[in-house]
Order: sequence, then structure tokens, then C-alpha cells
Amino acid sequence: MARSLTCAFFFDAEPLGETGRHALDACALCSKPLRRNSDIFMYRGDAPFCSEECRYEQMHLDAACARQAASTRRKQHAQRSRHEAAAAPVSRKAGVSVTSY
Repeated sequence: MARSLTCAFFFDAEPLGETGRHALDACALCSKPLRRNSDIFMYRGDAPFCSEECRYEQMHLDAACARQAASTRRKQHAQRSRHEAAAAPVSRKAGVSVTSY
């Protein structure tokens, strides 16, 4: 006999043995409780927000963090390049070609 499947709204699904907050219970930015009958604004697939303003603010925070990380990577790359150039053999610095037999 086939077993009937019941669908549950994802707010109702609770992991076995775990009680507490669900993933979509509160805004990811301001922690305002989210209600079933209100709109939920999603960002990056799994982060819920109570309003477009909260989602927009998170987008700007993420963009600022990405710019900061890119700046740090560029500085580290420049430092490595300078270090490698300083450690290069003298023949390379002078433009002399050395051939070994």
C-alpha cells in the first residue's frame, strides 16, 4: 500500500530533537520576527529579510566587504611581487642571460 505524503509549510518543519528558531523566523539583518502572512524578501538564496530596506542594506554591506577584500588581495599581491623582484637573481636584474651546459 502506498504511503500518503503530507506537505508541510517550511515554517512547520522542525528538525528532530531540535526546538528553537527556524531559518525563516527572523530578519537576517534586524532580527524582526517574520510572520507567515507577510512578505519575506530573500537575498543570496537563503537569507530572509523583513523589508526591501533591510535587504538593500545587507546588499550594501556585502558590497563594501567585497571591495575591502579585493583591496586587501591587491595589496598582498603587490607586496608579493615586490618581494619576488627583490629576491630575483642578480643576472636577471642586470638583464644578463646565463646559460648552463
